[in-house]
Amino acid sequence: MSKRAYSVRDIEAKKWVTLPWGEKWSSPFGYPADNARWFISGASASGKSSFVMQLAKELCNYGRVLYMSYEEGVNQSFQRRLGYLHMDEVQGRFRVAMGDTWEELVARLKKPKSAKFIIIDSFQVAPWDYPEAVKLMETFPKRCFIWISQEKKSQPLGGGAVRLKYICDMKVRVVGYKAYCQGRSIGEAGSYFTVWEEGILKTSNQI
Repeated sequence: MSKRAYSVRDIEAKKWVTLPWGEKWSSPFGYPADNARWFISGASASGKSSFVMQLAKELCNYGRVLYMSYEEGVNQSFQRRLGYLHMDEVQGRFRVAMGDTWEELVARLKKPKSAKFIIIDSFQVAPWDYPEAVKLMETFPKRCFIWISQEKKSQPLGGGAVRLKYICDMKVRVVGYKAYCQGRSIGEAGSYFTVWEEGILKTSNQI
């Protein structure tokens, strides 16, 4: 059986629930749907991890957040990041898990009151590849999946990550403690999210 083809009127009638966040977030990222697919990449020491945690904290205002920490686990740097970003303020809506297989994560997300926003850090370390990532998003179309990617020579590491980036709505690259939106939902031209002001000054040789 062939799949349905949508008319212009069908598409125009669609309604989206968007994130009602303030100017700090809407200026660089606009107002994405609450089930948008995110792809966040950046080199080591670029501020990527701090940005992702700040995004996680903001998203706790709109639903439960599950942080799948495949790459770091809950090591000392992860603990320190939770501290200086005051993640205890969102303790009731923020959870961290490690090591789930694809099947275990699916089972976790099928539970009542499971997370609305799921952060996979990182795609390269998670125990699956592109087809399973797509299947995961198709299985839970009302959830927001946020994929974190390693980089090599300023590009996502691996063919699967490159393919995943192309199908995501929000494509964010963190460079020098600035997060730039390169995706389909972009805020004001030239704007960026400041991850760490002092880090920007240091990398710009201004101090």
